[in-house]
Amino acid sequence: MSNIFEAFDKIAEKKIREAMEEGQFDDLPGKGKPLVLEDDSHIPQDIRLAHKILKNADCLPPELELRKEILTIEELLGGLKDTKEKYRQIKKLNYLIMKLNMTRRSSLVMEKNQHYFDKIVDRMGTAEKTK
Repeated sequence: MSNIFEAFDKIAEKKIREAMEEGQFDDLPGKGKPLVLEDDSHIPQDIRLAHKILKNADCLPPELELRKEILTIEELLGGLKDTKEKYRQIKKLNYLIMKLNMTRRSSLVMEKNQHYFDKIVDRMGTAEKTK
């Protein structure tokens, strides 16, 4: 059985050597830079490989996807002028925050607060009056 592994090792080494000679590794990202080794000790051993694969594929867990979408909408709200569009985005934002809070298994202290249209309109009105 070890002869089979030795044969595969030799074939793999030969293929790698040929690729190096042909320059196939010359333009790899990060060439000449030190490897960045991440501390994954907080991730359970049995899911580390899956976590790394998903991270490398730029796939986030659902909770982080929701947080990312919430942040995007919050940034968008700062630049919106149309009151109806702001209201629509705030409704969407509140829905996403509620969804995020429902998916968590943490205490209520850690919940994200929803945004309320009246408060924002009041602030917008105050900000516009001071201009």
